Amino acid sequence: MFRKKKMPVPAGCEGMQIKVMSSTCTGERVIGFYDRKTHELKYSELVESESDIQRFYEKYGLKREDK
Repeated sequence: MFRKKKMPVPAGCEGMQIKVMSSTCTGERVIGFYDRKTHELKYSELVESESDIQRFYEKYGLKREDK
């Protein structure tokens, strides 16, 4: 009934790689737009399951290429 509106890719993140990173200490995983120049993960979100990763791609209307 209700559709989630796709958000545009944040300004400055167009063409950036989407990366899942994991903490060495806690094992906590986050996904976001990876800036290769600064080695920063921008607009990161917590990942608790594979569905969170899929939801991130759907949120921005992107296709997952690593599957």
